[in-house]
Amino acid sequence: MRNIAVLGATGSIGTQTLDVIEKNPEKFRACLLSASADAEGLFRLARIHRPDVCSLIQEPESIPDDLKHIEWFFGPTATEDALKASKADDALCAVVGIAGLSAVMCALDVCDRVLLANKEALVTGGELVMEKAKRLNKLLLPVDSEHSAIFQCLEAANGNEVSRIILTCSGGALRLFSKEQIENASVSDVLKHPTWRMGGKITVDCASLMNKGLEVIEAHHLFSMPADKIDVVIHPQSVIHSMVEFKDGACLAQLGLPDMRGPIGYAMGYPERIEYGAKKLDFTALSALTFDTPDTDRFPSITYAYEALKHGNGAPVVLNGANEEVVGEFLRGNVKFGEIPRAVRYALDHAKYRQPQSIEEVYQLDRQARLLARRKITL
Repeated sequence: MRNIAVLGATGSIGTQTLDVIEKNPEKFRACLLSASADAEGLFRLARIHRPDVCSLIQEPESIPDDLKHIEWFFGPTATEDALKASKADDALCAVVGIAGLSAVMCALDVCDRVLLANKEALVTGGELVMEKAKRLNKLLLPVDSEHSAIFQCLEAANGNEVSRIILTCSGGALRLFSKEQIENASVSDVLKHPTWRMGGKITVDCASLMNKGLEVIEAHHLFSMPADKIDVVIHPQSVIHSMVEFKDGACLAQLGLPDMRGPIGYAMGYPERIEYGAKKLDFTALSALTFDTPDTDRFPSITYAYEALKHGNGAPVVLNGANEEVVGEFLRGNVKFGEIPRAVRYALDHAKYRQPQSIEEVYQLDRQARLLARRKITL
């Protein structure tokens, strides 16, 4: 029995993690549930899973009487305070955005393993996170479907030299849109992801291909792979989740129907595979598996991510912060979709770069990036 802290419990990854736990009650227990502001959603989950500890960044007016036996934490450090009190074996980190960085760093201190579904923690604090994991000898297991696929393929490497890793990409909701249509795409257009069920922010990032750019940076840190050995291919069917090519030309791929419970369950059960209620892949029902090169003219964000990774000196922090800021404005209906890459470009061009030596310095650079992005969208 492993006690799991589910950080971001009310979101898409969090609820699917809890589904895996429900299907394997003899193996896992949710000992901590955290959320940012969705108090009612957290109350509902707490009644089902009966955790020891819960946390909310935004304190509710009151706690229901039937949940007052739970140890509650509120405020800006609520997630970290709850983690320290939870005695969790593993932390599933699904907090959205850079907000998850401090939780990941805390989880490395207090848990045996960190199951990482927050790519921004590595995009913004990759060197700090990986150094700490190595120093503390803690296992960091990827939950993103692409990185889980790469990890699974690398498990079969048996010491053979890797030539490159290949991240697959659905292409997002705007894959077939013209440049002009992309510029003015509505929120409802952008949130119609063709294959995956995800939260709003990541779905917007998928539509701009920024999500794939962030995953390139994440892969660099997780697998110690330079940018020129990380490729991206458009694969609309989302059946091949990613691939690893070896020096002899052989290529291993991990396949499955689009279902985030797969990589979640693999990380939770590692090194064992656990049941999560998956539908089996029927190859005879697949009419075709197709691949294409990303169109960086229509979707420049992926190019900006490679540029930031190669630049270093905190450039990925700037990339991420500017993107988060403008994506939020887009979801609120305040800017056009086309403003997102332009604001990121502006922030990258005008930031004062330095390599962050602490989380505090990461946050300082993030604030600078957000101010620059906001300046661009208000010009």
